[in-house]
Amino acid sequence: MRGLAQAGIARRTAVLGLLGLAAGTGWSATLPAVLSQPALQTPKALGAATLAVTRAGPRLVAVGERGTVLLSDDHGVSWKQAAVPVQATLTCVRFVDEKTGWAAGHLGVVLRSDDGGASWHKQMDGLQAAALVLQAAQSAGDTKAIANAQRLVEEGADKPFFDLEFIDSQRGFAVGAYGLMLATVDGGRHWTAVALPNPKALHLYGLRARGDTLLLAGEQGLLLRSTDGGASFGALESPYKGSFFGLLHSKGDAWVAYGLRGSAYRSTDAGAKWHKLDTGLPMAVGSGVALPDGGFVLMGQAGDVLLGRDDASVLQRMPTREPVPVSGVALAADGSLVLSSLRGMRRLPALSVN
Repeated sequence: MRGLAQAGIARRTAVLGLLGLAAGTGWSATLPAVLSQPALQTPKALGAATLAVTRAGPRLVAVGERGTVLLSDDHGVSWKQAAVPVQATLTCVRFVDEKTGWAAGHLGVVLRSDDGGASWHKQMDGLQAAALVLQAAQSAGDTKAIANAQRLVEEGADKPFFDLEFIDSQRGFAVGAYGLMLATVDGGRHWTAVALPNPKALHLYGLRARGDTLLLAGEQGLLLRSTDGGASFGALESPYKGSFFGLLHSKGDAWVAYGLRGSAYRSTDAGAKWHKLDTGLPMAVGSGVALPDGGFVLMGQAGDVLLGRDDASVLQRMPTREPVPVSGVALAADGSLVLSSLRGMRRLPALSVN
């Protein structure tokens, strides 16, 4: 993990490094114990590495290593641990309202909560995900896809999800390693594998939707788009050949893709054309959040806070108190920025962004 961190991949380094698995390690198709054991309830969870944070109404929900889920009802000032049925590391979390949300992560796990993150139940694991990919390949009659899917099944539940997006309480998507994408139309009770124009099976790191338009971002500048609610995808011309680690959609109807070496690009036509944003950072941009006024915030891997406007090509660097390895950012109900990091949760109350 150290070598990747030196290469400037903050959040994804944490995600892949904490996974601790690699292809060819002899995994059998059995369910790992961490997918059936509840996360340990411990005071140490409050300082655990967290990889993502989001809003569930006024509440903040953060997820991280060993199945840790933390909740805050005071805008990130204090946190408490939630009950989680797995010990797999969670990498992403999304809520469609103050009660209903999903978290996903290592070993293909997908969890759902119906009480604002206080408790969770498992809807998917990596064995089930691999079986769905094989089923889709067999239905399509694609010999190469069938062979690849059979390998997924043989390797076991070792493929992590990196991002989630839900259009509403029923329609949602999960994306992750080696081009894996699953979709649901019934709130996660059932999932199907989605075929993508991704012949190299590049990792998918970011996914965002607005209406029936979905954008995907990943390794080697991969950008994909659907304009029919995820029924089909096409490749977009990419402005960058390095990896994109995430996407956001601003209130001003702009899309922003960000990633390696301080790279950030903005599009006002759903990805048809991209314009470079000047971050001034030599290291990765790993997370971002839209603001109520139409602007957005991007976070550098060392905690740099960059404020953007829809009509500006230069991002404004905001003052911060301490450098921390940031993995995610959310806007609290009081306007504060709340950060997930490899050193636990952080709050920036002095930064006025709304």
